[in-house]
Amino acid sequence: MSAVIVTIPDERTTPKQNKKSQFAVLSSVSSLVARHDARRIIHSVKVGIALVLVSLLYLLDPVYKQVGENAMWAIMTVVVIFEFTAGATISKGLNRGIGTILGGGLGCLAAILADVVGGIGNVVVVGTSVFVFGAAAAYFRYVPTIKRRYEYAALIFILTFNLVVVSGLRAEKIMNLARERLSTIGMGFTICIFTSLLLFPIWASDELHNSLASKFEKLASCVEGCLEEYFKPVDEKESQCSAQFTSCKSLLYSKANEESLANFARWEPWHGRFGLFYPWDKYLEIGNVLRELAISIIALEGCLQSSLQPSSALRQSIQEPCEAVGSLLGWILRELGESIMKMERCKPKALIAPKLQSMKLELSRVSSPYKLEADDHGGLAAASSVFLMMEMVKKVELLATKVEELGEVAGFQTK
Repeated sequence: MSAVIVTIPDERTTPKQNKKSQFAVLSSVSSLVARHDARRIIHSVKVGIALVLVSLLYLLDPVYKQVGENAMWAIMTVVVIFEFTAGATISKGLNRGIGTILGGGLGCLAAILADVVGGIGNVVVVGTSVFVFGAAAAYFRYVPTIKRRYEYAALIFILTFNLVVVSGLRAEKIMNLARERLSTIGMGFTICIFTSLLLFPIWASDELHNSLASKFEKLASCVEGCLEEYFKPVDEKESQCSAQFTSCKSLLYSKANEESLANFARWEPWHGRFGLFYPWDKYLEIGNVLRELAISIIALEGCLQSSLQPSSALRQSIQEPCEAVGSLLGWILRELGESIMKMERCKPKALIAPKLQSMKLELSRVSSPYKLEADDHGGLAAASSVFLMMEMVKKVELLATKVEELGEVAGFQTK
């Protein structure tokens, strides 16, 4: 049964103090909203500017006389390809251009061939070409390497090819229509690139870099918080999962977002700290190891909430070495995260590796007495916790290796 505590406001609180507290709450909320929504506001303003610029194709008579009703394709291009990050906008724009050029070009050739054949052969050529190219594009669209970077291009190819072939227009009109629509699509893409790259650009590479580096701090706090909670007296333990464990669990669902950001980052030009052919694959490898470490921490949380708990004496016997290991793991994780964030080489491996090896030896020495007490539930619970600590040490050791490899490939500076 849960107890409900009703708080009664203090009558001695003055209206002035109430106003101060309300102002403090409002200011904290407003700062939080501003921090999270600033980039969304910037993105929204950029979209509005792009739409105004592309609308000039309709509003300015000299330009409208040149493009005519095809200006609608430029507006559609801006609406479709303008994404939150610059890399996503470039990726989608280039994919749209590739799909349009290939689909339009092959569609024109198929339409010309059908027009030359004429008669019933016209229908046969159109139907055969639509089936062959449509089926082939649909198949290759799901090949992993193509799906990761060119899925949208394959979709636009299918759409454009069918629109051109099935239109039934004469060959000369098809060529003119394809040229006009391609030029207006290029105008829309140029406007998107201009506003996305030149007006407060939001880079996918920065998103991925900062997001990955911040995860080290989250896991370090989770490790320390988990051990602190584990060695609390039973009556002082919290029954609900803390925010630290919630953030740790959220890391398990970050793989798709990391892969998407890495894909968009590959399309971005040289900017800031990131050059061409930057090793984004190393970021994905580090992200995978971080998720494996998060799984070990969540498993240790399960030991914390289990009904089988070691006795107080047994817990105290392993408290000191486990807390020392947890503290050192937190320090190493923060060092690795800071190394990635600042793009500097972390402590030499010669200094980190011996500490990790000594931690593993210490945990092995602590856990060995409990291997003989398999029938003792308390000893089994303690041994399980120590085993998970050893797994966490191995994961951190692997993380140190991966971060060192990233520093070598990416050319991190030495502290």
